[in-house]
Amino acid sequence: MKWKDYAEDIKLFEGLDKTVKPLTEEQKNKNIKTLITYFSSDVPAKVYSSKVELEPIEKLKALLAAYPVKKITPEILSMLENILLMENDIENAVDANSIEEKEDRIAVWKGDITKIKADAIVNDANSSLLGNRQPFHKGVDSKIHAAAGPRLREDCNTIIEKQGHIEYAGDAKITRAYCLPSKYVVHTVGPVVLGGNPSKEHEKQLLHCYKSVLNTVKDIDDIKTIVFCGISTGSSGYPKKEAAQLAVDRVRIWLKENPEKDIKVIFNVYDDEEMEKYLKALER
Repeated sequence: MKWKDYAEDIKLFEGLDKTVKPLTEEQKNKNIKTLITYFSSDVPAKVYSSKVELEPIEKLKALLAAYPVKKITPEILSMLENILLMENDIENAVDANSIEEKEDRIAVWKGDITKIKADAIVNDANSSLLGNRQPFHKGVDSKIHAAAGPRLREDCNTIIEKQGHIEYAGDAKITRAYCLPSKYVVHTVGPVVLGGNPSKEHEKQLLHCYKSVLNTVKDIDDIKTIVFCGISTGSSGYPKKEAAQLAVDRVRIWLKENPEKDIKVIFNVYDDEEMEKYLKALER
């Protein structure tokens, strides 16, 4: 299913007001407390309990991770999204256009993908597209859903319901990014590699992820920067060195095949070791 098949259902091209309403610290804490009370009514306490004392904002994020797909009252939604916009500090997000290219139309950037202002970021999703529902999970899927807010999950659920089946490995879907600094999130499902030994089928699926994502944004004119996370390199187990080389090779091919698309591709890494893998891949 292509984005044109579901764009109207999720209001894909409807603009979002990301203006932050200023709050005093007292007002912010009061609102967070109100939100915790609201969302905890649908989430069992054992799901978001922690062995350590949590800051209220962390408790709220844990609740949001486990919260079911369910309509939220407009007042609560407005209050929540204002808090998330404040937390994401979108006015001070890194501008994707400022990141130096390592070669024509390709860059590598170390940082938090939820803190970059790009036209689109890529989410390493699961087959439900609904995020990892486990509070405190460190994966990029959880981070993106937590930072974007619950309307991201609602859109993904709408897409899956319309599609009539789970998302298959290698495919991609696009939604708005809601409370994130970026405009859009492209969700793709990478292969799961047990034991760290990818097969030819795993390799084929991972390559298709990059192709599907880029094909998805190809005809969307306001996407001129896109940030890829390391698809399948987290808990899905794809070796990072091999994944980096496949990513670089496939993106290069796509850019060569689509010279008319004005787009800058940024590979997002989280540490110097991963950065080195991409830099070496770009040297080949």
